[in-house]
Amino acid sequence: MDKNFLSIFQIIISLGLICLILIQAKGSGLGSTFGGESGFYRTKRGFEKLLFYTTIVFAFLFLFSSILGILL
Repeated sequence: MDKNFLSIFQIIISLGLICLILIQAKGSGLGSTFGGESGFYRTKRGFEKLLFYTTIVFAFLFLFSSILGILL
């Protein structure tokens, strides 16, 4: 695997991870991000759940590519 390709892949994954993290509002649901109120804890549903799992996948991809970059 080319080192240049790995660097570009890491930059793309890191930018995607940053965007995914910034979309998520800390301590509140996605509904309150757009003006809704949530005064109690609730589970993630729908798009929030998809966003959460996508963030985890991007984090693992970044971790894997970083370890691969060290080994190459």
